[in-house]
Amino acid sequence: IYFLQYYQGHDDPWDSVFFAELNLRSGYPLQTFPSRTGELSFMRIYGQRAQVSGSVIIDGGSGYCKFGWSKYACPSGRSATFLEFGNIESPMYARLRHFFGTIYSRMQVKPSTQPIVLSIPICHYDASDSWASMVNIQVLTSSELISPDTDSAKASRRQLKDAIHTVLFDMNVPAVCAVNQATLALFAARRTSGIVVNIGFQVTSVVPILNGKVMRKVGVEVIGLGALKLTGYLKELMQQNNINFESLYTVRTLKENLCYVAADYKTELSKDTRASMEVPAMGWFTLSKERFQTGEILFQPRIGGVRAMGLHQAVALCMDHCHAAELTCDDTWFKTIVLSGGTACLPGLAERLEKELHETLSPSLANGLRVIPPPHGPDTAWFGAKFIGNVSYLTISMNTT
Repeated sequence: IYFLQYYQGHDDPWDSVFFAELNLRSGYPLQTFPSRTGELSFMRIYGQRAQVSGSVIIDGGSGYCKFGWSKYACPSGRSATFLEFGNIESPMYARLRHFFGTIYSRMQVKPSTQPIVLSIPICHYDASDSWASMVNIQVLTSSELISPDTDSAKASRRQLKDAIHTVLFDMNVPAVCAVNQATLALFAARRTSGIVVNIGFQVTSVVPILNGKVMRKVGVEVIGLGALKLTGYLKELMQQNNINFESLYTVRTLKENLCYVAADYKTELSKDTRASMEVPAMGWFTLSKERFQTGEILFQPRIGGVRAMGLHQAVALCMDHCHAAELTCDDTWFKTIVLSGGTACLPGLAERLEKELHETLSPSLANGLRVIPPPHGPDTAWFGAKFIGNVSYLTISMNTT
């Protein structure tokens, strides 16, 4: 995106830059220099801006889906994807048709009236065994951690994207913009380059991105540990401590509201960390060490029965690969780590990851390192798609019927 790329070369700190258009642009490929036609006045920009139709924004994760309008402040609806639709990352026409049809129905909008911006999975394996692979990944060594970008993996991603386009165009959607989930999370953090750590429903992905493009040749790394495993581990801890509950909904609610990541695990074990909350219709629950033991498996997976690298080790490995690839003249592009996903919102996670990385990496790689919590909480990828949906040249760059 022109505005993001152009302003990365300026001296203003990123914290002071807000995504907005200084002048309306269209066409592809985008120019890498300011428009020769001159900037429009702000009055004219906003006047033309109001004429741009809104887009339907869908972040369809394997666990939960968020949807809404690009001109709204937040998603207007959510659904438990895995319960209601099954594996939407499988290129099955009927399932995808049901998924998109249901969302349009809940938004009370005709598919033919608005363009759509949606996220696509970060990692996708061979269509024949993708779900089994994502659920059963057992990472033993650094070489096994890397998700290889094989021809079959590329074909599988292409097959899923083609299936999505076919379904939406059969529904008469006028234009479709499908963007990688990690890239959307990075855009939501007002960055075009960095490493996105997405703690998804089934797996955690560590994704290097340079100028908005996923560097698959460098290596997208996958840990077989996601939100579902953390919920399951908290369930085990509660059962071991004779804490009674009726459903996983209760466990998930407690995880989201009481759990956190300790800055120092051993020190935290000696503290009184009891806290209570009331789960609607379920009663009061009190957790103690379970509060930080749950999130600790991200850094020590073996205590949860998972044979995998810790999160900090996976990110450090990705940074080593980025450094070795020498894709740019400096190493600053991969020193911004953006967290994404609902579980990534656990208090203390960003600080703990940054601490562990400083202890793991060489001083030269650790210098300038920054870990950013999910900029918009569990809706980070949705907000990245919302940003794209609000640029004036969106429909020109889309796939159209």
